[in-house]
Amino acid sequence: MREKLAIWGAASQALIVADIIRLRDQYEIAGFLDNVNPERARTTFCGASILGGEEQLDDLRQRGVTHLICAFGINRIRLQLAQLAHDKGFQLASAIHPATAIASGVPIGAGTVVMAGVVINPGTRLGTSVVVSANASIQHECAIEDGVWINTAAILGGRVTVERAATIEMGACIAGELRIGAGSVVGAGSLVLHDVPDNVLAYGAPAKVIRGIAGHDYRFSRMTRALADH
Repeated sequence: MREKLAIWGAASQALIVADIIRLRDQYEIAGFLDNVNPERARTTFCGASILGGEEQLDDLRQRGVTHLICAFGINRIRLQLAQLAHDKGFQLASAIHPATAIASGVPIGAGTVVMAGVVINPGTRLGTSVVVSANASIQHECAIEDGVWINTAAILGGRVTVERAATIEMGACIAGELRIGAGSVVGAGSLVLHDVPDNVLAYGAPAKVIRGIAGHDYRFSRMTRALADH
């Protein structure tokens, strides 16, 4: 019998994660959680029910749901809610698409999502609650810390370090042996040739620091609620 899993999120990322979970056929999806839109409770989404929000966690554990995965794009909130789920007694599941090329022995942290077409080379490690989107390429001996999001078709050279809750946007290219600071965002299509400090937005070719982002994920400022579902 497959173990039961809840997906926290009910938007585009959750669609992708649910597809990966079903392709792997490891878990039974018990339903989705949505903190942002309470009116969606008891409606159908992606072949299962939206159960409600955070208030459902205790009930899910009582119903025998053992695993949970966060499926939304706000890095710091993803880390926060993953920790909350862990504290409630859930095991954090990972979702690794079968159509990936991941080198043998690459450690992948709990709660991490790796989408179709991703290439991860030897000596790299992925932390917890990382998202690596479709067709991204991570070269040898990279360190991808907790809560990082590497977006579609981004390329990381060898020995790159991406620190906690940083974001590498679509199509960005990071030269080898660089550091992307915690909480920072590298804009789409950028070419990064120098280290990026903590908590800044950098973009361009070559990338330059544009502004600070006040020590939090830049997407957060677009949301009206703390527990947002991107």
